[in-house]
Amino acid sequence: MGIKKIKPGPGQESVWDYPRPPRLETFSGHIRVIFNGVEIVTSNRTFRILETSHPPTFYIPISDFIEGSLIQTAKSSFCEWKGMATYFHVHAAEKVVQNAAWGYPKVNQRYEALAGTVSLYAHMMDACYVNDELVQAQEGDFYGGWITSKVVGPFKGGAGTWGW
Repeated sequence: MGIKKIKPGPGQESVWDYPRPPRLETFSGHIRVIFNGVEIVTSNRTFRILETSHPPTFYIPISDFIEGSLIQTAKSSFCEWKGMATYFHVHAAEKVVQNAAWGYPKVNQRYEALAGTVSLYAHMMDACYVNDELVQAQEGDFYGGWITSKVVGPFKGGAGTWGW
């Protein structure tokens, strides 16, 4: 069974035009994240990772988060492209969500700009915004892509997509 790709309209991107290995891009738009009613980060200094079949993953400088909102954990995982990831609990106003952010402290050379940044699982936050547009989280509990009206799929992550 073939994948029925959605044709992008004006001003949109198709995740099926993204490369593999993933491309790292500077993103100068505005990112804002709310957790437990607190704006834990706002930034115009972010990066996007663009990978075939995935909505963009945004990486935000740790220094742009409010103090105390990220707590590094012992959890780790491995990305064949970026290297070993470490995880962070997200904390705001006496609430903590476990392993809701990740980053690459010793990132592979091709993605070295990601050092000192983290990405967040949108489904674990109250709200994530890209240029004031509310983000929809990529389906599944592993991938962390952020879906906006600027990107079309179908997207990997939901039921039945593991083999794409």
